Parts: sequence; C-alpha cells; structure tokens
Amino acid sequence: MTETALSDMQVAHQLADAARAVILPYFRQAGLGAENKLEAGFDPVTVADRAAEEVMRELLAELRPGDSILGEEFPPFAGTSGRTWVLDPIDGTRGFISGTPTWGVLIALSEAAGPVLGVIDQPYIAERFSGSQDGAEMTGPLGTKLLSCRATSSLSEAVLFSTFPEVGTAEEGAAFRCVADQVKLTRYGMDCYAYALLAAGQIDLVIEAGLNAYDIQAPIAVIEAAGGIVTDWRGGPVHDGGRALAAATPELHAAALELLNWRD
Repeated sequence: MTETALSDMQVAHQLADAARAVILPYFRQAGLGAENKLEAGFDPVTVADRAAEEVMRELLAELRPGDSILGEEFPPFAGTSGRTWVLDPIDGTRGFISGTPTWGVLIALSEAAGPVLGVIDQPYIAERFSGSQDGAEMTGPLGTKLLSCRATSSLSEAVLFSTFPEVGTAEEGAAFRCVADQVKLTRYGMDCYAYALLAAGQIDLVIEAGLNAYDIQAPIAVIEAAGGIVTDWRGGPVHDGGRALAAATPELHAAALELLNWRD
C-alpha cells in the first residue's frame, strides 16, 4: 500500500478498525489492571490503551510515513509533511475500566490551522462518527446517517454535558455552573461520547476544562462538519487543548460564552 493509494479519511477508518480489533478483547475482562500516571490524583492507563496506539502508529508508518504523530501514550513522532495525526487510543479510560461504553478512540488529522478531519469511534456498540470538509456521518447498528447539530438557540431549552462535575479548578467549576444554572438539563460522565451526541443532534452543549490536544481535535472536526462550533472559553481556537466550549448553534455558543465570561 503506497501513501497515495488511500484518502486521508480511508486511512482514518483503517486506524479506527485496527484500534477496535486490539481494544475489544480487553473490555469488561476480569483482571484487567490499570496503572496510574499521576502521583496525585488518578489518571489510568491500560495495556489496551498502549496496544491500540501502537497498532495505529504502525499503520501510519506504512500508509503515511511522512506525517507527524501526536498520541497520548508515546512520545511524538516528527514527520516532514507538515501534517499531524492526533491519536487518543482510549479517551475515557476511567469509563473503560468501569465497563461503561462511553469511551472511544479519537483520531484527527491536523494541519497548521487545526484539525481537518476527525473520527470518534465507540468499538463496543459499533458506532463511528466522522467529519471533514466533505461532511459528517455516523455508522452503527441502525445503518449510516448524516450528522447535523440541532437548531437549539436558547439556553433554557439546551442540554449540557460535561465529563466531570467539578469540571476543573474551583474557578472553572464556578464558571461552568453559571451556564448549568440556565439550561434545561445537565448530565455528566460521557467522555468523548458527549461530543458525538452533539454532532448527532441529541444534545446542545459540551463544556470542559483541562483538555489535551488529543482529547479535543477529533471532536472539533466532527462537530464543525456537522454544523456546530467548538472554541475555548474566550471564543478562540482550542485545538491545542485547555478549556473547551462546543455548541450546536452560534446563538447558543454566544450565550454560553457570555456566562462563562472567562478571563485568564
């Protein structure tokens, strides 16, 4: 297989297929251990995380040898093309080791201005969300359908998701609650699946803090391809990580941004 034989999205799907095959034998298996990457706090990593990133890196070495790689579990690889594949082999490892199907494989291809395509894959329920300049779609047990964010424009009608109730620091949590107090419903603990639900038109807002580039680049590409908006809490780019605000519509984004009122 030569570098030009497959489109970038076809490469992304091959990466997701390979990661699925490696990860699924470990999911909900007795005796699966997890190492803690932090001295204070809990940031787990499993053999499944590392094996999935390894297999994706091996494929990229074959299919896109000139591209850089930024992954969660291994050091960056510096390519020569000016493009970077951004990989999170299991986004939501806490959910993975707890048996919940809210974790996912995140794959993005990024250029200087940010991600140009993204894939959010949930292997266990066989749902895959993808987005690029050519559009956004999902495949799953019910078939294939186009993705489109819904048209909610009022905070009072919005559904808001975040992974952790505390969101981040005490100050970041207080800013988040300014928005949460105004929405119809707030839910927690969905990991990357929350961003997929936003692109699928099921929810309206995702607000998080403390993200890395590999946590957010694939969701940015998928949500933007579905018509949504993803920025930091000041309305600027967030593809390098930090505090993320994802919204279904410009009106909702502006309303949430005003309440977050973030100042560094």
